[in-house]
Amino acid sequence: MSDEAAFAAFVRAHSRSLFGTAYLLTGSGAEAEELLQDTLAALYPKWERVMLAESPVAYARRALTNRFVSGTRRPAYRDVAYWQLPDAAAPGDVADAIADRRWLWQLLGGLPERQRAALVLRYFHQFTDDEIATHLECRAGTVRSLISRGLAAMRTDPTGALSTHGIGGGHR
Repeated sequence: MSDEAAFAAFVRAHSRSLFGTAYLLTGSGAEAEELLQDTLAALYPKWERVMLAESPVAYARRALTNRFVSGTRRPAYRDVAYWQLPDAAAPGDVADAIADRRWLWQLLGGLPERQRAALVLRYFHQFTDDEIATHLECRAGTVRSLISRGLAAMRTDPTGALSTHGIGGGHR
């Protein structure tokens, strides 16, 4: 199979999962799409190297995460607010779960990029400390610290949305 065909097959097979990661990192569908497209465009010229990786999808996810963390350092990125405040829900309302979820998104979006990336990789992709450390190019101890500090910051939530969703359990 040619590199072009292999790339197209990879995109068809994994773009949904990679988009999900990008969305969790950015909090915006448009930004997630742009992040994913930029990452795939950067990977295409070196596709042969990507395919030689032990796990090409892990390679792509790491590239996506690195591009997100690096991209948020640009001044232009900080000028736009992506996260919206949640609507208030009446107690006992069916919309409580939706409001809590939106509040959780707000809390996640307020974290520094590396903490957010560590939490996304842990709780949405079930990565171990060592896997996250590889993605973020740091030590496993740093990962535990990022997760701990991120959860501590999120626990300041007065509505208790985090405990409702089971976020913040023990470390691996």
